[in-house]
Amino acid sequence: MQAKQIVARVEELVKPLCEQAGVSLWDVEFEKEGGQYMLVVTVDNPEGVFIDQCEQVSRALDPMLDAKEFDSMPSYTLCVSSAGLSRRLKKPEHFAAFLGHTVEVGFYKPVNGAKQVEGTLIAYDNGCVTIESGGQQTIYEPKDIAAVRLAVEI
Repeated sequence: MQAKQIVARVEELVKPLCEQAGVSLWDVEFEKEGGQYMLVVTVDNPEGVFIDQCEQVSRALDPMLDAKEFDSMPSYTLCVSSAGLSRRLKKPEHFAAFLGHTVEVGFYKPVNGAKQVEGTLIAYDNGCVTIESGGQQTIYEPKDIAAVRLAVEI
């Protein structure tokens, strides 16, 4: 099973488990980090996510991942956690939910001399992100964007 197939299947399995725990599924990632594979299930709730909810999802999902269909998966560590305040926006629905909020856009290489910009998320269209900063709107192309995260305002 390839990483994309693993992610898609885990999303199918975990969505109802998240609902039972009172949270929504934010994202699923299966990536290699420092020689170790990580299966990261990220959950969300407008009122906040409690560790008991993460534990409930983890305990329900873990035995499902022992099924024969996952036998070809490399050894991994399962992590269920909250999306957090500085959550990464990846899916169109993530961007739609946070239009008008302050975000940080990180680039693979400097764009207009900056490796990162912060501003108000104005639009998202086919991977293009429009940010308003200093009264000026700029559209950033998906090929340049490494990550978009909510900015933490203190």
